[in-house]
Amino acid sequence: MNIFFRLLIVITCLLPLAAWGFEPLFDTRIDYNVGIAPQSVYGADLDGDGDVDLAVANAYSNSISVLKNDGNGTFKDAVNYGAGEIPVSVFAADLDWDSDQDLVVANFVSDDISILFNNGDGSFQPPVNYSVGEGPKAVFCADLNGDKFPDIAVANYSEDSVSVLINNANGTFQPAVNYATGRVPASVFCADLDGDKDLDLAVGNFYSDNISILKNNGDGTFQSAINYDVRISPVSVFCSDLDGDADFDIAIAQHNYDSYYGDSVSVLKNNGDGTFLPSVSYRGGRPSAVFCGDLDGDGDFDLALADRFYGGTVSIMKNNGDGTFQSKVDYGIGNITTSAFSSDLDADDDLDLAVTNYAYNSNHVSILKNNGDGTFNCTAKPGDVNGDSQIGLSDIVIIINYLYNSQPLPQPSCSADPNNDGNTSITDITYLVNFLFKKGPAPVKSSVCCL
Repeated sequence: MNIFFRLLIVITCLLPLAAWGFEPLFDTRIDYNVGIAPQSVYGADLDGDGDVDLAVANAYSNSISVLKNDGNGTFKDAVNYGAGEIPVSVFAADLDWDSDQDLVVANFVSDDISILFNNGDGSFQPPVNYSVGEGPKAVFCADLNGDKFPDIAVANYSEDSVSVLINNANGTFQPAVNYATGRVPASVFCADLDGDKDLDLAVGNFYSDNISILKNNGDGTFQSAINYDVRISPVSVFCSDLDGDADFDIAIAQHNYDSYYGDSVSVLKNNGDGTFLPSVSYRGGRPSAVFCGDLDGDGDFDLALADRFYGGTVSIMKNNGDGTFQSKVDYGIGNITTSAFSSDLDADDDLDLAVTNYAYNSNHVSILKNNGDGTFNCTAKPGDVNGDSQIGLSDIVIIINYLYNSQPLPQPSCSADPNNDGNTSITDITYLVNFLFKKGPAPVKSSVCCL
C-alpha cells in the first residue's frame, strides 16, 4: 500500500464524524472569472455610472473581458469582446471625445492594436485595428501633440521601438511612426518628465537593462532616446512624483532570474529637467508589473507589484515620504499574477487593488480591498490549499498529492505551508491533522499568506 493511502487511512481514523461539518474560517476570496491567461487589467468608468469598472486583456482567448462595478467593489460577470491575436495590454481613454471611455489593446502576435469604441453604456463595438511595430507589448494613451485628443504610444517588444499614433481628432489615427529604443522594450509610460508642459515617453527595455527617455518636441514627435541603466531586465515602468518635489520620478519592476532575494525594483529620481539620478534598487521578488498610488493615505505614492514568479503574490512597498521605500509586504493571490491596477473600487475613499492571475486551472481577476491604511484583505490563507475559504480534509489530500503523487505545488505556495517553515513537507500534513482533529495550533501567519 503506497504512502498516499496509508496517510488517508490514518487521517480518516483520526476524524470524528462531527468534524466533517466545520464552519469556514475565513472570508471568501474575491475572484472573478475572465478569459484565458489574463495579462493586463485597467480600471475606468466604462458605463458612465460614476464607479470604476475593469477591462482585462486575455492573451490565449484573444479577447477583452469587461466587468462592470455594482458600485461597492463587487462586479458583474465578465462580458467578452474580440481583439487581435494574443492581446497583452489594455488601456481606456475617450478617443473620440464623446464623453465615454473607449478601449485600446496591444495584440502581441498580430502586430497591431485594436480600438473598441464604447456605445456609451459600457458595451463595445467590434475592434478597429491599426498596424504598429513587431510584438506590441504595452500600450498607453495620452495627448502627445497638444490638441486635447488622446494619442497612442506602443512598446514593440520584437522590434526595439516605440510606435506613436496621432489621433485625427475624431478617434481615427494616423499611421504609426516608430522611434528607436533599447533592446526588447516591454513597457511604456507617458508623462511630462522635463516640465515643459508636453508629455514625454519612458520605455523599459528588457534585454538592454535600461530605460529610454524620449523627449517630446511639443508636437507629438520625439527626440532620440536617452538611456539610463537599471539593475536588470525592466518589465514595467510607472511615472509618478515619488519624492514630493513636483516632478515625475520613475519606478521600474525588473525580472531578476538570479534569485528571489535579488534587487528587482528600481527608482530613478528626476533632477527636475527630465534627467535622472542613478537608479536605487530594492528587493521586490520577481515582479511582472508595478503600479504607483497613495495606498496608505499619507500623501505620498507607494508601490504595488504583481509578482508572477514567486507563488502568485501582490507586494506592497510603502513610501517613507522621500522616495525611499520600506521592505515589501506580500499578499497571496494564487497562481501567476501578471498585472495590478489601483483605484477606489468600493467608494470608501481609499485605493483598492485589481490583480490578474492565471494558471492551468484558473483565469481570474482578484480584488483586494484596502483596509484604509495600505493593508489589504488577504485572498490566500495558510492551510486553505484549495482556496475554498475553509480548512479541511481536501486541503490535506492536495498536499499529499503534491508530495507523493507528482501533482503541482499549490499556488501561492504559502497555502501549503501551514507551519510557516518555508517549505511543504509531511510536517505540514501532520500540522493540519493536529489542527483539525486534535485541537492543535492554527496555521501560522506568514508574509505571503495571512489570517
